Amino acid sequence: MYINRHFYLLPFLILFLFISCNDSDIGPKPLPDNYEQLHQEWLDYRISVLTDTTGWLRLQNLIWFDEGPNSFGSGENQDIQFPEGSIAENAGTFILDDGSVTMVVNNGINVRHEGESVDTLKMVGDDIEERIHATHGPLTWFIDKRGDQRGVKVFSMDTPKADRFDGFPMYPIQQEWYHNALFVPHEEETNIEIVNVLGEVVDRYSPGRVEFQINGERYSLDAFESSSGLFLMFSDATSKTETYQAGRYMIVPPPGDDGFLILDFNKAYNPPCAYNPFTTCQLPPSQNRLDVAIPAGEKRPVEWEGI
Repeated sequence: MYINRHFYLLPFLILFLFISCNDSDIGPKPLPDNYEQLHQEWLDYRISVLTDTTGWLRLQNLIWFDEGPNSFGSGENQDIQFPEGSIAENAGTFILDDGSVTMVVNNGINVRHEGESVDTLKMVGDDIEERIHATHGPLTWFIDKRGDQRGVKVFSMDTPKADRFDGFPMYPIQQEWYHNALFVPHEEETNIEIVNVLGEVVDRYSPGRVEFQINGERYSLDAFESSSGLFLMFSDATSKTETYQAGRYMIVPPPGDDGFLILDFNKAYNPPCAYNPFTTCQLPPSQNRLDVAIPAGEKRPVEWEGI
């Protein structure tokens, strides 16, 4: 969805000219009476997303193509190796042609798209806007793009560990980490350099920062756009000991007419690179690496291999 950035910022810029925020206006606030229920609903939703057909916990592999034909199947000699026993040893070919990807399926292999059996399927091209999924038994796959690279992400519903998943280790819910915070728009359009776990750098638009207090000291996090509010990436002192070393993420609701929003660190969550090696998570910018401990939200995953 396109967001007119100047339109998005205008009411908050005007508001900030008139609002006077005292330190007493921000900081911990009482939990809602039904907070435990709301938090459980958030956790149930997170579990359902992670364990969905193409959830991160079911991602089995990400393999990049070479230009031209790339054979695929479960055999060891295939260019693109699917999980052992999940499909025929030689199931077909992916053809990468100047950024476009077409899948050609061998005779007798039941590969489907939208419920229909296919023998040839164009999965990426200038004329294709949506993500094309193909399936075989418990497997689902689609083509991933990273710059000029093209590759296939393979997921499997036959993942017992994902079936048993009921959440990552978490700190207990704590009222002191449920904060009233202030959104402060940047005075001019701001793009921030963001590095991912592979060392790749992109510029990402930031509409403003979120200011809050811990133990009477004021802190802020630069925020990024999200379809459901504001997206925060941060690390803190617990990253050295108990939480994921590279940091955690949060989605917070958009600010109200008064510029304030709820910053609930009890919902700080792990990025996918904390528990799946086939990911390219973005890392918090230097200004979002806090020197204070925030012992709230998800802890470092156990029994899951990350980066």
